[in-house]
Amino acid sequence: MKIKFTKMHGAGNDFVLIDDREGKVPWEDHFLMASVAARRTGIGCEGVILVQKSDKADFRMRFLNPDGTEVEMCGNGSRCAAAFAHSIGASSKALTMETMCGLVDAQLTDTGVCVWMPEPTKRAYGLELKVGDETVRGDFINTGVPHFVVQVPNIGNVDVQRIGRALRLHPAFAPDGTNVDFVTFRAPNRMSMRTYERGVEAESGACGTGAVACVVVAVETAGFSLPSIVKTPSGYDLTVAGDWRHHKCTGLTLYGPVKFVFAGEIELDDMDLGGEID
Repeated sequence: MKIKFTKMHGAGNDFVLIDDREGKVPWEDHFLMASVAARRTGIGCEGVILVQKSDKADFRMRFLNPDGTEVEMCGNGSRCAAAFAHSIGASSKALTMETMCGLVDAQLTDTGVCVWMPEPTKRAYGLELKVGDETVRGDFINTGVPHFVVQVPNIGNVDVQRIGRALRLHPAFAPDGTNVDFVTFRAPNRMSMRTYERGVEAESGACGTGAVACVVVAVETAGFSLPSIVKTPSGYDLTVAGDWRHHKCTGLTLYGPVKFVFAGEIELDDMDLGGEID
């Protein structure tokens, strides 16, 4: 089975996007979708996004992690999905997409894409967790998917792979685990972040829901205000805006650049699913 795909990135967060409005892509085959996402033997990405038909919105965004599992939401992925859907005629520049965490609105502009994010939930600030001999203090929040935000003095010195993985698998977040964001606050209303991403199981090029999580924590606990700007590891800026009501952030938007990288065609029947060396 041959399918056409488009490679895109949103602020350095890269994705494979597929027009599945005919419903023919075997997305429930986790091993097959993981093989598409694999960097050495597949196309390579931090998520596979299917644009499918929806009876509730302009289209449905189905987001699959690089391990093939489906997750509720991806901030930068939804921005890319909006631009892709418009390019294939599935929506106008102002659109609504169906996701696992509800309906998400988006707007294309001349310089980027803005999405209206799910309301933050499950705040648990000031947690202290043991990681080996260390005690790590951070703030938990769900911005469509779970995030644990850890403030650090120097973002460049963090061992994201080691500490991030330990926190991602920490019993405090069982059974689903969490994404882990390391952030250095830079006034006024600017910060830099790096993310260990659940499902990618490595540091990601950017994380939109993580950027929103970092800004909410900064505004609600550290005296920042909206809008705030987040610098991604890839060097792009993401802007998180919204309203401040009853001492909480609400009505949040995520805005930043998207880019079409290349398009191609892949034969799913010939995908390398891995195996033993003879």
